[in-house]
Amino acid sequence: MRLLISPDNLEEALECAKAAEYLDIVDVKKPDEGSLGANYPWVIREIRKATPADKPVSATLGDVPFKPGTVAQAALGATVAGARYIKVGLYGISTPEQGIEVMRGVVRAVKDEAPEALVVASGYADAHRIGSVNPLAIPYIAKESGSDVAMLDTAIKDGKGLFDHLSVETCAQFNKETREYELLSALAGSVKKKDVPHLKEIGTDIIGVRGAVCEGGDRNAGRIKKHLIAEFRKAM
Repeated sequence: MRLLISPDNLEEALECAKAAEYLDIVDVKKPDEGSLGANYPWVIREIRKATPADKPVSATLGDVPFKPGTVAQAALGATVAGARYIKVGLYGISTPEQGIEVMRGVVRAVKDEAPEALVVASGYADAHRIGSVNPLAIPYIAKESGSDVAMLDTAIKDGKGLFDHLSVETCAQFNKETREYELLSALAGSVKKKDVPHLKEIGTDIIGVRGAVCEGGDRNAGRIKKHLIAEFRKAM
């Protein structure tokens, strides 16, 4: 399993660089703009420069609406800024067809610029609370659009995590379908150390974490710390 950690500024990215031996992917986001809030292009560049060369940088494009052209342009911007995992939160997407249309635009924008980059289609375990597309449709959306990774996160950060909304069995089904499509799977959503045994049982490829490696477990007010990253990796 790969460990993805999400700093939101250069200071936190430098802390991730100190903990590089414990993590696999550095993911740039802006938590105050949502679950998968997009940060500025210059922040992506700064974090890319601060991150060891052998660690890929990921960037979120936001909790996006059904505006395929807008999202494709954002994807190109993140790619040019140096991100090599491009994550799209399909927040305003209500059907698989809409999801495929958005993600096809992202795939073309990203791959034309950087063929080696990986495109991540992300749904939400709590999709029922925001009227978004069924989380179990995400692997199909990823496959049909040519994406590389199918992911689940949580849209509303209120203390409830991935397994509060979906059972371990449902997440295992998500992972199984993703693997059958020969894609990578990623699970996130207020994931804590106590959830690691379930994630290992499921066999997900990537675990996405922020709050669990922040002081006080607070993804907004807390800051990422090296020792907390090390503790999470030890749990894995």
